[in-house]
Amino acid sequence: MDVQKHWNRIYLEKAPEAVSWYTPHLEASLAFIRQAAAERSSAIIDVGGGESTLVDDLISLGFENITVLDVSQTAIDVNKRRLGQAATGVCWLAADITRTELKPSAYDLWHDRAVFHFLTEAGDRSAYLQQVTRAVKPGGHVIVATFGSEGPTKCSGLDVVRYDVELLRTQLGDHFRLVDSLTSMHRTPEGKMQQFLYCHFRVEQDHQSSRLDQTPEDPPGTD
Repeated sequence: MDVQKHWNRIYLEKAPEAVSWYTPHLEASLAFIRQAAAERSSAIIDVGGGESTLVDDLISLGFENITVLDVSQTAIDVNKRRLGQAATGVCWLAADITRTELKPSAYDLWHDRAVFHFLTEAGDRSAYLQQVTRAVKPGGHVIVATFGSEGPTKCSGLDVVRYDVELLRTQLGDHFRLVDSLTSMHRTPEGKMQQFLYCHFRVEQDHQSSRLDQTPEDPPGTD
């Protein structure tokens, strides 16, 4: 499957407020980011930012170094149009997080709401974790939100992997120390309820030396 074509089609066919993951403000994400990023100069990357308004809220809070990455150029263009002139102060990357290569130690904080759970293949999860390991500074923060153990098994026509705290912690590995977690219920625009798991990890100082060659095991139920 061509991932880029799939997500471009989704974003072309549906308005930003019609996709199942839409919410006016990512309150849980913002709470974790406020807790983790004390300095407004902190370098933040929003992986899978899509048409999310998180970037709007980060700008409003005064954050000065924001990168938004999404596989869909269509979604990025929607965000740019919505932000207008403010979009020029954001770094925009149209890329597949499992295929691109980010600069080493470029970010203080990595945020991902609903990308990691689409990675049903161990190789893709390994590539994603290599990106995190390379791109986030030692001592930096990683905030990942996935469908919880009682969440949906599919989204936008694709299979997903559901996680609880221990399974997600195991997938990231020992060099990512769990700081906090939250399970919340998200109401879709159609009124359905979806369980999300948010986890905040701190990257250990020596993480780069021993994580890059490891491949995460398949979670239960991904055969």
